[in-house]
Amino acid sequence: MHYLSTRGDATPRKFCDILLEGLAPDGGLYLPVAYPVLSGDDLARLRKVYAEQGYAALAFEILSLYIDDIPAADLKALCEKTYTPAVFGTREITPLKKLQDASTGAAPTEMYLQALSNGPTLAFKDMAMQLLGNLFEYELQRRGEQLNILGATSGDTGSAAEYAMRGKQGIRVFMLSPHGRMSAFQQAQMFSLQDANIHNIAIEGVFDDCQDIVKAVSNDLAFKRQYKIGTVNSINWARLLAQVVYYFAGYFQASETIAKERWEGFSGVSFTVPSGNFGNICAGHVAREMGLPIERLIVATNENDVLDEFFRTGIYRVRGAADTHETSSPSMDISKASNFERFIFNLLGDDAELTRTLFAEMLPQQGFFDLSQHPRFKEARARFGFYSGKSTHADRLATIREVHEKYGITIDPHTADGVKVARPYIQPGVPMIVLETALPIKFAATIREALGREPERPLQFDGIEDLPRRVQVMPADTAAVKQLIVETCA
Repeated sequence: MHYLSTRGDATPRKFCDILLEGLAPDGGLYLPVAYPVLSGDDLARLRKVYAEQGYAALAFEILSLYIDDIPAADLKALCEKTYTPAVFGTREITPLKKLQDASTGAAPTEMYLQALSNGPTLAFKDMAMQLLGNLFEYELQRRGEQLNILGATSGDTGSAAEYAMRGKQGIRVFMLSPHGRMSAFQQAQMFSLQDANIHNIAIEGVFDDCQDIVKAVSNDLAFKRQYKIGTVNSINWARLLAQVVYYFAGYFQASETIAKERWEGFSGVSFTVPSGNFGNICAGHVAREMGLPIERLIVATNENDVLDEFFRTGIYRVRGAADTHETSSPSMDISKASNFERFIFNLLGDDAELTRTLFAEMLPQQGFFDLSQHPRFKEARARFGFYSGKSTHADRLATIREVHEKYGITIDPHTADGVKVARPYIQPGVPMIVLETALPIKFAATIREALGREPERPLQFDGIEDLPRRVQVMPADTAAVKQLIVETCA
Protein backbone atom coordinates (compact mmCIF):
# COMPACT_ATOMS: atom_id res chain seq x y z
CA MET A 1 0.00 0.00 0.00
CA HIS A 2 1.37 3.39 -1.05
CA TYR A 3 0.22 6.86 -0.03
CA LEU A 4 -0.16 10.12 -1.93
CA SER A 5 -0.81 13.74 -1.03
CA THR A 6 -4.16 15.44 -1.48
CA ARG A 7 -2.24 18.24 -3.24
CA GLY A 8 -0.53 16.11 -5.85
CA ASP A 9 2.80 14.88 -4.47
CA ALA A 10 2.76 11.28 -5.67
CA THR A 11 6.22 10.26 -4.45
CA PRO A 12 5.72 6.63 -3.37
CA ARG A 13 5.62 6.38 0.40
CA LYS A 14 4.84 3.51 2.72
CA PHE A 15 2.92 3.63 5.98
CA CYS A 16 5.89 3.95 8.33
CA ASP A 17 7.26 6.87 6.32
CA ILE A 18 4.07 8.90 6.66
CA LEU A 19 3.65 7.73 10.27
CA LEU A 20 6.69 9.80 11.22
CA GLU A 21 6.21 12.58 8.67
CA GLY A 22 2.70 13.99 9.29
CA LEU A 23 1.96 16.52 6.54
CA ALA A 24 3.17 15.82 3.00
CA PRO A 25 6.03 18.01 1.65
CA ASP A 26 3.58 19.98 -0.51
CA GLY A 27 1.40 20.82 2.51
CA GLY A 28 -1.25 18.24 1.67
CA LEU A 29 -2.57 15.35 3.73
CA TYR A 30 -1.74 11.75 3.04
CA LEU A 31 -4.30 9.23 1.80
CA PRO A 32 -3.90 5.70 0.45
CA VAL A 33 -3.76 5.41 -3.32
CA ALA A 34 -7.09 3.54 -3.00
CA TYR A 35 -9.33 2.45 -0.15
CA PRO A 36 -9.55 -1.35 0.17
CA VAL A 37 -13.14 -2.40 -0.59
CA LEU A 38 -14.64 -5.23 1.48
CA SER A 39 -17.18 -7.71 0.19
CA GLY A 40 -20.12 -9.09 2.12
CA ASP A 41 -18.07 -12.20 2.85
CA ASP A 42 -15.22 -10.02 4.13
CA LEU A 43 -17.57 -8.21 6.51
CA ALA A 44 -18.99 -11.52 7.73
CA ARG A 45 -15.47 -12.72 8.47
CA LEU A 46 -14.59 -9.52 10.34
CA ARG A 47 -17.83 -9.79 12.34
CA LYS A 48 -16.76 -13.26 13.42
CA VAL A 49 -13.26 -12.07 14.28
CA TYR A 50 -14.66 -9.34 16.52
CA ALA A 51 -17.19 -11.64 18.17
CA GLU A 52 -14.72 -14.42 18.87
CA GLN A 53 -11.36 -12.68 19.28
CA GLY A 54 -12.21 -9.12 20.30
CA TYR A 55 -11.36 -5.56 19.37
CA ALA A 56 -7.58 -5.98 19.11
CA ALA A 57 -8.02 -8.72 16.52
CA LEU A 58 -10.47 -6.55 14.55
CA ALA A 59 -7.99 -3.66 14.66
CA PHE A 60 -5.23 -5.90 13.35
CA GLU A 61 -7.38 -7.10 10.45
CA ILE A 62 -8.33 -3.57 9.37
CA LEU A 63 -4.90 -2.03 9.88
CA SER A 64 -3.32 -4.88 7.92
CA LEU A 65 -5.18 -3.68 4.83
CA TYR A 66 -3.21 -0.44 4.97
CA ILE A 67 0.09 -1.43 6.59
CA ASP A 68 2.44 -3.81 4.82
CA ASP A 69 5.80 -2.50 6.02
CA ILE A 70 5.41 -3.78 9.59
CA PRO A 71 5.63 -7.57 9.92
CA ALA A 72 2.20 -9.06 10.62
CA ALA A 73 3.30 -10.64 13.90
CA ASP A 74 4.62 -7.29 15.14
CA LEU A 75 1.50 -5.36 14.09
CA LYS A 76 -0.70 -7.96 15.79
CA ALA A 77 1.37 -7.64 18.98
CA LEU A 78 1.06 -3.83 18.88
CA CYS A 79 -2.74 -4.08 18.60
CA GLU A 80 -2.91 -6.60 21.43
CA LYS A 81 -0.69 -4.39 23.60
CA THR A 82 -2.93 -1.38 22.94
CA TYR A 83 -6.53 -2.58 23.11
CA THR A 84 -6.94 -4.38 26.42
CA PRO A 85 -9.81 -4.46 28.94
CA ALA A 86 -7.30 -3.28 31.55
CA VAL A 87 -6.79 -0.03 29.60
CA PHE A 88 -10.29 0.47 28.17
CA GLY A 89 -12.51 -1.14 30.78
CA THR A 90 -14.49 -3.73 28.78
CA ARG A 91 -13.89 -6.58 26.36
CA GLU A 92 -15.83 -4.71 23.66
CA ILE A 93 -13.50 -1.70 24.18
CA THR A 94 -16.20 0.58 22.63
CA PRO A 95 -19.50 -0.86 23.95
CA LEU A 96 -22.90 0.31 22.70
CA LYS A 97 -25.50 1.64 25.14
CA LYS A 98 -29.08 1.63 23.88
CA LEU A 99 -31.15 4.60 25.00
CA GLN A 100 -34.07 3.01 26.82
CA ASP A 101 -36.55 4.74 29.13
CA ALA A 102 -35.26 4.21 32.66
CA SER A 103 -38.77 3.68 34.05
CA THR A 104 -40.46 1.63 31.32
CA GLY A 105 -37.55 0.06 29.45
CA ALA A 106 -39.04 1.34 26.20
CA ALA A 107 -36.80 2.63 23.42
CA PRO A 108 -38.85 5.28 21.57
CA THR A 109 -36.12 5.65 18.98
CA GLU A 110 -33.41 3.28 17.86
CA MET A 111 -30.57 5.40 19.19
CA TYR A 112 -27.36 4.12 20.71
CA LEU A 113 -24.36 5.74 22.33
CA GLN A 114 -21.03 4.18 21.43
CA ALA A 115 -18.76 4.56 24.45
CA LEU A 116 -15.35 5.72 23.24
CA SER A 117 -14.22 7.39 26.45
CA ASN A 118 -13.09 4.60 28.74
CA GLY A 119 -9.37 5.08 28.10
CA PRO A 120 -6.72 6.72 30.29
CA THR A 121 -7.80 10.34 29.63
CA LEU A 122 -11.57 9.71 29.44
CA ALA A 123 -11.92 10.90 25.81
CA PHE A 124 -12.30 9.23 22.42
CA LYS A 125 -8.83 10.46 21.39
CA ASP A 126 -7.36 7.62 23.49
CA MET A 127 -8.70 5.12 20.96
CA ALA A 128 -6.14 6.20 18.38
CA MET A 129 -3.49 7.84 20.52
CA GLN A 130 -2.70 4.75 22.57
CA LEU A 131 -1.96 2.87 19.35
CA LEU A 132 -0.04 5.80 17.90
CA GLY A 133 2.28 5.90 20.93
CA ASN A 134 3.09 2.23 20.52
CA LEU A 135 3.58 2.58 16.75
CA PHE A 136 5.92 5.55 17.20
CA GLU A 137 8.04 3.78 19.79
CA TYR A 138 8.22 0.62 17.69
CA GLU A 139 9.27 2.37 14.48
CA LEU A 140 11.74 4.74 16.16
CA GLN A 141 13.46 1.82 17.88
CA ARG A 142 13.54 -0.05 14.58
CA ARG A 143 15.24 2.92 12.89
CA GLY A 144 17.36 4.03 15.85
CA GLU A 145 15.89 7.54 15.58
CA GLN A 146 14.19 10.15 17.73
CA LEU A 147 11.04 12.19 17.12
CA ASN A 148 9.83 15.59 18.29
CA ILE A 149 6.04 15.57 18.22
CA LEU A 150 4.39 18.94 17.69
CA GLY A 151 0.65 18.95 18.27
CA ALA A 152 -2.30 21.27 18.78
CA THR A 153 -5.26 20.58 21.03
CA SER A 154 -8.63 22.11 21.74
CA GLY A 155 -8.89 19.97 24.85
CA ASP A 156 -8.69 16.20 24.43
CA THR A 157 -5.99 15.48 21.83
CA GLY A 158 -3.33 16.97 24.07
CA SER A 159 -3.93 14.89 27.15
CA ALA A 160 -4.48 11.74 25.09
CA ALA A 161 -1.19 12.28 23.26
CA GLU A 162 0.74 13.11 26.40
CA TYR A 163 -0.56 10.13 28.35
CA ALA A 164 0.23 7.89 25.37
CA MET A 165 3.75 9.28 24.85
CA ARG A 166 4.90 9.98 28.42
CA GLY A 167 8.09 8.08 29.16
CA LYS A 168 8.32 6.68 25.61
CA GLN A 169 11.90 6.22 24.42
CA GLY A 170 13.07 8.60 21.71
CA ILE A 171 10.00 10.87 21.85
CA ARG A 172 9.48 14.46 22.99
CA VAL A 173 6.03 16.08 22.90
CA PHE A 174 5.44 19.81 22.36
CA MET A 175 1.69 20.36 22.79
CA LEU A 176 0.07 23.70 21.95
CA SER A 177 -3.27 24.62 23.53
CA PRO A 178 -5.37 27.82 23.56
CA HIS A 179 -4.55 29.66 26.78
CA GLY A 180 -7.53 29.68 29.16
CA ARG A 181 -9.97 28.11 26.68
CA MET A 182 -10.02 24.50 27.89
CA SER A 183 -12.03 23.22 30.84
CA ALA A 184 -10.34 23.20 34.25
CA PHE A 185 -10.18 19.40 34.18
CA GLN A 186 -8.65 19.32 30.68
CA GLN A 187 -5.98 21.84 31.70
CA ALA A 188 -5.20 19.90 34.86
CA GLN A 189 -4.85 16.60 32.98
CA MET A 190 -2.21 18.08 30.70
CA PHE A 191 -0.39 20.61 32.82
CA SER A 192 0.00 18.37 35.88
CA LEU A 193 2.24 15.95 33.99
CA GLN A 194 5.84 16.27 35.14
CA ASP A 195 7.47 13.87 32.67
CA ALA A 196 10.69 15.30 31.21
CA ASN A 197 9.66 14.49 27.62
CA ILE A 198 6.34 16.39 27.85
CA HIS A 199 6.27 20.14 27.10
CA ASN A 200 2.98 22.06 27.41
CA ILE A 201 2.71 25.42 25.62
CA ALA A 202 -0.37 27.58 26.20
CA ILE A 203 -0.78 29.86 23.17
CA GLU A 204 -2.40 33.27 23.58
CA GLY A 205 -5.13 32.70 21.01
CA VAL A 206 -7.64 30.07 19.89
CA PHE A 207 -7.20 26.49 18.74
CA ASP A 208 -6.92 27.54 15.11
CA ASP A 209 -3.87 29.66 16.01
CA CYS A 210 -2.28 26.57 17.56
CA GLN A 211 -3.12 24.47 14.52
CA ASP A 212 -1.74 27.14 12.16
CA ILE A 213 1.59 27.05 14.01
CA VAL A 214 1.78 23.27 13.74
CA LYS A 215 1.14 23.47 10.00
CA ALA A 216 3.63 26.32 9.52
CA VAL A 217 6.37 24.35 11.27
CA SER A 218 5.49 21.21 9.31
CA ASN A 219 5.66 23.18 6.05
CA ASP A 220 9.20 24.36 6.83
CA LEU A 221 10.80 21.23 5.39
CA ALA A 222 14.36 22.12 6.38
CA PHE A 223 13.41 22.72 10.03
CA LYS A 224 11.07 19.74 10.07
CA ARG A 225 13.80 17.39 8.87
CA GLN A 226 16.59 18.85 11.01
CA TYR A 227 14.54 18.55 14.21
CA LYS A 228 12.61 15.38 13.28
CA ILE A 229 9.16 16.98 13.65
CA GLY A 230 6.15 14.64 13.64
CA THR A 231 2.47 15.13 14.41
CA VAL A 232 -0.22 13.45 16.47
CA ASN A 233 -3.14 15.54 15.30
CA SER A 234 -5.57 13.82 12.98
CA ILE A 235 -3.63 15.26 10.04
CA ASN A 236 -1.51 12.16 10.75
CA TRP A 237 -3.07 9.35 8.71
CA ALA A 238 -2.11 6.71 11.28
CA ARG A 239 -4.31 8.31 13.89
CA LEU A 240 -7.29 8.58 11.58
CA LEU A 241 -6.79 4.97 10.46
CA ALA A 242 -6.97 3.74 14.06
CA GLN A 243 -10.32 5.51 14.43
CA VAL A 244 -11.79 3.62 11.45
CA VAL A 245 -11.84 0.46 13.57
CA TYR A 246 -14.51 1.59 16.03
CA TYR A 247 -17.00 2.24 13.25
CA PHE A 248 -16.77 -1.44 12.35
CA ALA A 249 -17.10 -2.39 16.03
CA GLY A 250 -20.18 -0.18 16.41
CA TYR A 251 -21.83 -1.63 13.32
CA PHE A 252 -21.14 -5.21 14.38
CA GLN A 253 -22.57 -4.62 17.87
CA ALA A 254 -25.69 -2.93 16.50
CA SER A 255 -26.33 -5.65 13.96
CA GLU A 256 -25.91 -8.30 16.64
CA THR A 257 -28.52 -6.57 18.81
CA ILE A 258 -30.89 -6.31 15.88
CA ALA A 259 -30.41 -9.95 14.95
CA LYS A 260 -31.49 -10.93 18.46
CA GLU A 261 -34.60 -8.76 18.14
CA ARG A 262 -35.36 -10.31 14.73
CA TRP A 263 -35.75 -7.10 12.83
CA GLU A 264 -36.47 -7.38 9.13
CA GLY A 265 -35.10 -5.18 6.40
CA PHE A 266 -31.94 -4.18 8.27
CA SER A 267 -29.38 -2.87 5.81
CA GLY A 268 -27.07 -0.63 7.78
CA VAL A 269 -26.61 1.97 10.50
CA SER A 270 -26.13 5.72 10.68
CA PHE A 271 -23.57 7.57 12.78
CA THR A 272 -23.80 11.04 14.26
CA VAL A 273 -20.42 12.48 15.19
CA PRO A 274 -19.71 15.65 17.20
CA SER A 275 -17.05 17.25 15.03
CA GLY A 276 -14.82 20.30 14.93
CA ASN A 277 -11.67 19.24 13.06
CA PHE A 278 -13.44 16.60 10.91
CA GLY A 279 -11.03 13.81 11.90
CA ASN A 280 -13.48 11.65 13.85
CA ILE A 281 -16.13 11.65 11.14
CA CYS A 282 -13.54 11.42 8.36
CA ALA A 283 -12.70 7.99 9.79
CA GLY A 284 -16.37 7.10 9.30
CA HIS A 285 -16.12 8.30 5.71
CA VAL A 286 -13.17 5.95 5.18
CA ALA A 287 -15.10 3.04 6.73
CA ARG A 288 -18.06 3.76 4.44
CA GLU A 289 -15.77 3.89 1.38
CA MET A 290 -14.42 0.49 2.42
CA GLY A 291 -17.92 -0.95 2.19
CA LEU A 292 -19.20 -0.75 5.77
CA PRO A 293 -23.02 -0.39 5.49
CA ILE A 294 -23.37 3.18 6.77
CA GLU A 295 -26.56 4.90 5.63
CA ARG A 296 -25.78 8.40 6.87
CA LEU A 297 -22.85 10.24 8.41
CA ILE A 298 -24.17 13.24 10.34
CA VAL A 299 -21.82 16.05 11.34
CA ALA A 300 -22.84 17.68 14.63
CA THR A 301 -21.33 21.11 15.29
CA ASN A 302 -21.69 23.66 18.05
CA GLU A 303 -21.98 27.43 17.49
CA ASN A 304 -18.78 27.22 15.46
CA ASP A 305 -20.75 25.83 12.56
CA VAL A 306 -18.26 26.03 9.68
CA LEU A 307 -18.87 22.39 8.71
CA ASP A 308 -22.65 22.61 9.02
CA GLU A 309 -22.57 25.69 6.80
CA PHE A 310 -20.66 23.80 4.11
CA PHE A 311 -22.97 20.79 4.02
CA ARG A 312 -26.00 23.08 3.89
CA THR A 313 -24.70 25.61 1.36
CA GLY A 314 -21.54 24.36 -0.34
CA ILE A 315 -19.57 27.29 1.07
CA TYR A 316 -16.55 26.52 3.27
CA ARG A 317 -15.75 29.74 5.13
CA VAL A 318 -13.06 29.68 7.80
CA ARG A 319 -13.17 32.21 10.62
CA GLY A 320 -10.56 34.10 12.56
CA ALA A 321 -9.97 34.09 16.29
CA ALA A 322 -12.35 37.01 16.86
CA ASP A 323 -15.19 35.09 15.20
CA THR A 324 -14.53 31.73 16.87
CA HIS A 325 -17.00 31.36 19.73
CA GLU A 326 -15.95 30.14 23.16
CA THR A 327 -18.62 27.55 23.96
CA SER A 328 -19.58 24.93 26.53
CA SER A 329 -18.44 22.19 24.13
CA PRO A 330 -14.92 23.64 23.83
CA SER A 331 -13.24 20.74 22.03
CA MET A 332 -15.28 21.76 18.97
CA ASP A 333 -14.39 25.46 19.12
CA ILE A 334 -12.65 25.13 15.77
CA SER A 335 -13.11 27.19 12.61
CA LYS A 336 -10.54 25.52 10.34
CA ALA A 337 -11.18 21.78 9.97
CA SER A 338 -7.83 20.25 9.01
CA ASN A 339 -9.16 16.86 7.95
CA PHE A 340 -11.78 18.40 5.70
CA GLU A 341 -9.22 18.47 2.89
CA ARG A 342 -9.22 14.68 2.75
CA PHE A 343 -12.97 14.56 2.17
CA ILE A 344 -12.93 17.39 -0.37
CA PHE A 345 -10.21 15.53 -2.30
CA ASN A 346 -12.50 12.47 -2.51
CA LEU A 347 -15.59 14.59 -3.22
CA LEU A 348 -13.82 16.14 -6.21
CA GLY A 349 -12.95 12.74 -7.66
CA ASP A 350 -9.40 12.75 -6.21
CA ASP A 351 -8.57 15.92 -8.14
CA ALA A 352 -5.31 16.99 -6.47
CA GLU A 353 -4.86 20.14 -8.56
CA LEU A 354 -8.27 21.54 -7.67
CA THR A 355 -7.83 20.52 -4.03
CA ARG A 356 -4.50 22.34 -3.92
CA THR A 357 -6.07 25.42 -5.50
CA LEU A 358 -8.89 25.48 -2.96
CA PHE A 359 -6.81 24.95 0.19
CA ALA A 360 -3.43 26.46 -0.74
CA GLU A 361 -4.63 29.45 -2.77
CA MET A 362 -8.31 30.36 -2.47
CA LEU A 363 -8.71 29.73 1.26
CA PRO A 364 -5.64 31.74 2.34
CA GLN A 365 -6.42 34.57 -0.12
CA GLN A 366 -10.16 35.07 0.40
CA GLY A 367 -11.03 33.05 3.49
CA PHE A 368 -13.56 30.77 1.80
CA PHE A 369 -14.31 28.68 -1.24
CA ASP A 370 -17.67 27.97 -2.82
CA LEU A 371 -18.57 24.55 -4.27
CA SER A 372 -22.32 25.17 -4.32
CA GLN A 373 -22.37 25.19 -8.13
CA HIS A 374 -19.83 22.44 -8.59
CA PRO A 375 -21.52 19.37 -10.12
CA ARG A 376 -20.04 17.13 -7.44
CA PHE A 377 -21.32 19.09 -4.42
CA LYS A 378 -24.65 17.25 -4.44
CA GLU A 379 -22.65 14.01 -4.09
CA ALA A 380 -21.71 15.01 -0.53
CA ARG A 381 -25.14 13.73 0.43
CA ALA A 382 -26.18 11.46 -2.46
CA ARG A 383 -22.88 9.61 -2.92
CA PHE A 384 -21.11 10.01 0.42
CA GLY A 385 -24.07 10.15 2.83
CA PHE A 386 -23.18 13.36 4.67
CA TYR A 387 -25.74 15.41 6.58
CA SER A 388 -25.22 18.01 9.28
CA GLY A 389 -26.73 20.07 12.07
CA LYS A 390 -25.92 22.63 14.74
CA SER A 391 -26.41 22.67 18.51
CA THR A 392 -26.27 25.60 20.94
CA HIS A 393 -25.58 26.00 24.64
CA ALA A 394 -29.32 25.91 25.41
CA ASP A 395 -29.64 22.75 23.30
CA ARG A 396 -26.80 21.12 25.21
CA LEU A 397 -28.31 21.85 28.60
CA ALA A 398 -31.75 20.63 27.54
CA THR A 399 -30.34 17.44 25.99
CA ILE A 400 -28.17 16.62 29.00
CA ARG A 401 -31.23 17.00 31.26
CA GLU A 402 -33.48 14.95 29.01
CA VAL A 403 -31.04 12.07 28.55
CA HIS A 404 -30.41 11.98 32.29
CA GLU A 405 -34.10 12.09 33.23
CA LYS A 406 -35.40 9.65 30.60
CA TYR A 407 -32.54 7.22 30.24
CA GLY A 408 -30.57 7.52 33.48
CA ILE A 409 -27.36 8.39 31.62
CA THR A 410 -25.21 11.49 32.07
CA ILE A 411 -23.54 12.65 28.86
CA ASP A 412 -20.92 15.31 28.24
CA PRO A 413 -21.73 18.50 26.26
CA HIS A 414 -20.20 17.31 22.98
CA THR A 415 -22.13 14.05 23.07
CA ALA A 416 -25.22 16.13 23.83
CA ASP A 417 -24.58 18.08 20.62
CA GLY A 418 -24.53 14.73 18.82
CA VAL A 419 -27.78 13.49 20.36
CA LYS A 420 -29.57 16.75 19.59
CA VAL A 421 -28.43 16.86 15.95
CA ALA A 422 -29.09 13.14 15.39
CA ARG A 423 -32.81 13.19 16.12
CA PRO A 424 -34.17 14.69 12.86
CA TYR A 425 -32.12 12.22 10.83
CA ILE A 426 -33.33 8.98 12.40
CA GLN A 427 -34.83 6.64 9.79
CA PRO A 428 -37.24 3.78 10.54
CA GLY A 429 -35.33 0.53 10.78
CA VAL A 430 -31.91 2.20 10.72
CA PRO A 431 -30.12 2.29 14.10
CA MET A 432 -28.60 5.68 14.90
CA ILE A 433 -25.27 5.48 16.70
CA VAL A 434 -24.04 8.66 18.38
CA LEU A 435 -20.33 8.61 19.12
CA GLU A 436 -19.66 9.53 22.73
CA THR A 437 -16.64 11.83 22.87
CA ALA A 438 -15.74 12.22 26.55
CA LEU A 439 -16.86 11.48 30.09
CA PRO A 440 -18.87 14.25 31.79
CA ILE A 441 -16.25 14.96 34.48
CA LYS A 442 -14.14 16.73 31.87
CA PHE A 443 -16.83 19.43 31.63
CA ALA A 444 -18.11 19.63 35.18
CA ALA A 445 -19.28 23.27 35.01
CA THR A 446 -21.78 22.51 32.24
CA ILE A 447 -23.01 19.37 33.99
CA ARG A 448 -23.57 21.39 37.17
CA GLU A 449 -25.52 23.97 35.18
CA ALA A 450 -27.66 21.31 33.52
CA LEU A 451 -28.24 18.91 36.44
CA GLY A 452 -27.39 20.88 39.55
CA ARG A 453 -24.83 18.37 40.73
CA GLU A 454 -21.27 17.22 40.17
CA PRO A 455 -20.59 14.49 37.59
CA GLU A 456 -18.95 11.28 38.76
CA ARG A 457 -15.19 11.45 38.98
CA PRO A 458 -12.93 8.38 38.53
CA LEU A 459 -10.84 7.84 41.64
CA GLN A 460 -7.52 8.26 39.83
CA PHE A 461 -8.39 11.88 39.07
CA ASP A 462 -9.32 13.00 42.60
CA GLY A 463 -7.64 16.33 43.33
CA ILE A 464 -6.05 16.66 39.91
CA GLU A 465 -6.87 20.37 39.71
CA ASP A 466 -4.71 21.01 42.81
CA LEU A 467 -1.54 19.34 41.50
CA PRO A 468 1.52 21.44 40.56
CA ARG A 469 1.51 22.55 36.92
CA ARG A 470 4.21 22.60 34.26
CA VAL A 471 3.22 24.87 31.36
CA GLN A 472 4.66 27.79 29.44
CA VAL A 473 2.47 30.63 28.11
CA MET A 474 3.58 31.99 24.72
CA PRO A 475 2.25 34.34 22.01
CA ALA A 476 0.81 32.92 18.80
CA ASP A 477 4.19 33.14 17.09
CA THR A 478 5.62 30.33 14.97
CA ALA A 479 9.18 31.62 15.33
CA ALA A 480 8.93 31.59 19.13
CA VAL A 481 7.69 27.99 19.13
CA LYS A 482 10.51 26.96 16.80
CA GLN A 483 13.05 28.61 19.10
CA LEU A 484 11.67 26.69 22.08
CA ILE A 485 12.07 23.43 20.17
CA VAL A 486 15.65 24.35 19.23
CA GLU A 487 16.55 25.23 22.82
CA THR A 488 14.95 22.08 24.23
CA CYS A 489 16.75 19.85 21.75
CA ALA A 490 20.13 21.50 22.30
